[in-house]
Amino acid sequence: MQNTPKYKRVLLKLSGEALAAGAEGILNHEFIANIASVLKKCLDQGVEIAVIVGAGNIWRGRQGKNMDPTRADHMGMLATTINSLALQDAFEQSGITTRVMTAIEMDQFAELYIRNKAISHLEKGRVVIFGCGLGLPFFSTDTAAVLRAAEIKADIVLMAKNIDGIYSGDPKKDPSATRFDHISYTEIIDRGLTAIDGTATVFCKDNHIPILVFGLDDPENIYRAVMGEELGTVVTE
Repeated sequence: MQNTPKYKRVLLKLSGEALAAGAEGILNHEFIANIASVLKKCLDQGVEIAVIVGAGNIWRGRQGKNMDPTRADHMGMLATTINSLALQDAFEQSGITTRVMTAIEMDQFAELYIRNKAISHLEKGRVVIFGCGLGLPFFSTDTAAVLRAAEIKADIVLMAKNIDGIYSGDPKKDPSATRFDHISYTEIIDRGLTAIDGTATVFCKDNHIPILVFGLDDPENIYRAVMGEELGTVVTE
């Protein structure tokens, strides 16, 4: 691992399931506090951090099988905001100045997302948490992550998941599945791999945005990723 960060500005995508981390409820507060302490280490190294969080620990749009899909996705957007506020609370308790910015107006407890304002927060050393995804139904938080990364000119998208990279198949179902150290956007699409949302993959390909997919079983992996240690799967052209 090098002594200086490999990346100056990162977009960290946290899955909702990762925030639960085996807890009986929807949030594992001790685990989230560990994430906060690791982000503090990254900030102390001068890294600018934006975060976008999923809602799988609370709600997924596809759960509403008999619901109008747009309304089901709206519920998911609200769930990401719950997670965003939980992260903000943990980060603030760790001494990190944080702003939650949502794609839908929620003035009483979050700022409306404005690109230039988000960049200003980052430049001042604040962690910016993006809630509500893109504020649009039918688009995943993976897609929201890569679009926001493009807007704020992040050096890389760090996708912290409950699996340690991208595999040739589902390792839970296929014991012969192998993990890729490096894979191209095109190969992900051609192989029909689903570790990253298809729309997000195409967007990254078209906009030349690198992705690192790694496991969040150990929050220190975030720091290792920022510092350039080899882990997980790198996705590039």
